[in-house]
Amino acid sequence: MAKIIDGKKISAEIKEELKTEVAAYAAQGKTCALAVIQVGADPASSVYVRNKKKACAYIGIESLSYELPEETTEEELLALIQKLNDNPDVHGILCQLPLPKHICEDHVIQAIDPQKDVDGFHPQNVGALVVGKKGFVSCTPAGIIQLLKRSNIEIAGKHCVVIGRSNIVGKPMALLMLRENATVTICHSRTENLKEICKEADILIVAIGKPRYIGADYIKEGAVVIDVGIHRNEENKLCGDVRFEEAEQIASYITPVPGGVGPMTIAMLMHNCVDAMKLYS
Repeated sequence: MAKIIDGKKISAEIKEELKTEVAAYAAQGKTCALAVIQVGADPASSVYVRNKKKACAYIGIESLSYELPEETTEEELLALIQKLNDNPDVHGILCQLPLPKHICEDHVIQAIDPQKDVDGFHPQNVGALVVGKKGFVSCTPAGIIQLLKRSNIEIAGKHCVVIGRSNIVGKPMALLMLRENATVTICHSRTENLKEICKEADILIVAIGKPRYIGADYIKEGAVVIDVGIHRNEENKLCGDVRFEEAEQIASYITPVPGGVGPMTIAMLMHNCVDAMKLYS
């Protein structure tokens, strides 16, 4: 039976560490501020934004909220981002995705100053990750590294299989595991013999985007299973990309959904905000 990797507990530890750090900076008269932009009122986005504001309040980061109507033009949004780029009191800028269809996400991501890009999506930060330079790292993959390290799971020398090649999770995840000296295989929707490749993984990171797709027959005995997926099933209950009750029987460690990877994304966003403040202090 697998040990559960408790993302709620680990994210709470990180937030406590950040709270102490932010309080120490505040005592020196240095404050940290995150600007959060939301265009439109997508319900899922509203929940994420609310959770981010809550985390900011807990840690002591000032949260500046920009809730813009759905019909906001790309030009208006880019003008706001430029204003925030130019404001020395704003350390991090986050534009909640997805954006309305008439706004180009690439234009918006590239408009954010790389030193304020706490999401880690700007091509300059992605490029820094590729060549091993310092830069902001996408929050979900960074959170997964923390889950593994704080659970004392060995990464170096292990075979890691990442299912998914998105710019937000799959690609940066593979690069981070390489940085930690794992041997990495990336799989995706066109991969042949997916099951056989997954069964070779010491660490299986599943970001396939299909509810309950990966069962015990994809998992090597004793593997570590990290489930990045989040969906609602027919009963409206949250579930991941992995059939948890099957995988739990065969894995050595596993993340649950909810309460695994999810809480880490916001914890690492807060971590990036504090790092952004240090660039200006």
